[in-house]
Amino acid sequence: MFLSVFEVFKIGIGPSSSHTVGPMVAAARFLDEILNGDWPRPAGVEVTHLKVSLHGSLAFTGIGHATDRAVILGLAGHMPDTVNPDQMDAIVADVEQTGSVKPGGGHRAYRFQPSEDLVLDRKTPLPGHANGMQFSALAGEQLLLRRVYYSVGGGFVADEHELEVMRSKKKAPVESGVPYPFRNAREMIAMSEKSGLTVAQMKRANEETHISGEELDRRLDQLWETMNSCVERGLSQTGIMPGGLKVRRRARDIHDKLQEEWKSNRRNPLLANDWLSVFAMAVNEENASGGRIVTAPTNGAAGVMPAVLRYYLRFHEDADQRGIRDFLLASAAIGGLIKENASISGAEVGCQGEVGSASAMAAAGLAQVMGGTAAQIENAAEIALEHHLGMTCDPVGGLVQVPCIERNALGAVKAVTAASLALKGDGQHFVPLDACIETMRQTGLDMSEKYKETSEGGLAVNVVEC
Repeated sequence: MFLSVFEVFKIGIGPSSSHTVGPMVAAARFLDEILNGDWPRPAGVEVTHLKVSLHGSLAFTGIGHATDRAVILGLAGHMPDTVNPDQMDAIVADVEQTGSVKPGGGHRAYRFQPSEDLVLDRKTPLPGHANGMQFSALAGEQLLLRRVYYSVGGGFVADEHELEVMRSKKKAPVESGVPYPFRNAREMIAMSEKSGLTVAQMKRANEETHISGEELDRRLDQLWETMNSCVERGLSQTGIMPGGLKVRRRARDIHDKLQEEWKSNRRNPLLANDWLSVFAMAVNEENASGGRIVTAPTNGAAGVMPAVLRYYLRFHEDADQRGIRDFLLASAAIGGLIKENASISGAEVGCQGEVGSASAMAAAGLAQVMGGTAAQIENAAEIALEHHLGMTCDPVGGLVQVPCIERNALGAVKAVTAASLALKGDGQHFVPLDACIETMRQTGLDMSEKYKETSEGGLAVNVVEC
């Protein structure tokens, strides 16, 4: 099994990887299909009009997660990793005013009036996944092309055929020519012990079958630079986050207080936890505001990984750039196992698949850079994931704000605690990570849909919106 670190971590925009990044990618795929796809093209007939319908979780919480804006931006020719967040409002306003999208790149302008042509269909779930989208291309009123895409978590998008292939691979994993194709944590430990390589070294060897070591390091450094920039911007901003809940940014105020404590040398037994929390909150406040984010493995859980990395840099004397790269590689190895054997999608398994997965990944990364064996890394990931099992996704108002921002802070704290516990043992423990991942998958199947990113249960209905 091989899932690249750059598939686990993607540079995009907030507030949601599955509800914002994925739909934007799907829109871009549909534009490419119009131009280059193998579909019957009537002679002398051109696409003039586009329509989109959102289904399932995307329909219920699409407005709060900016899914509608993401589709508009995607149809206007923009991608999550390159669109300028400061220009998005103007792009969307232009489409709404003109009633058309002008994607460029060989596309003509297409009629697309969001108020009429972008439908949130809460009554008709699509069969493949909770995050379903249907794109249609027409000539006048004549339907020429229709495609269904699913946003399956972490910014991944699959059409109907690809979704079937993904699910069949889970039943019969296919080798992909990498030297260490571990499909589960048990195989990961066995391959590490046999080869004498760390988890990060095995992951690096797998990546280098596809790209050079220099390119790998450059792209890993870019991921960290984007994460770190997001932390810094989040620590510098104040005000009310968008969406209507009137939730105030808190990271800057907390950071200023911590800085004063740091300078005064006053004893604070909670210091490490406080720094972890403020770093995570800074990222997720940026995410909630539509800023530049690295999915890790999702946007809703994007604060855990950079928070633990900043903790590593601040509190560990031997922290360096090589350690950051190893952290990302080891955490991506665990993220790949979770995604392939369960899910990282809140719409499929609840927040256990988002913050729970992020916490497990961060725990593994920290255990790696602190000298952990493969067994200890597996143990760290298991401890972190186990204590997120059953966590629901119930965002108030459909916004990635309450409880999501604080939840990332607690996920980061759990990650560090899990790594510490694992490193104090020898790697032998009662619950294997593979069993924990399978339990998360089964729990997600049993979980009511109202607790899976629909905002129809839990805090989303028991907190009065002001």
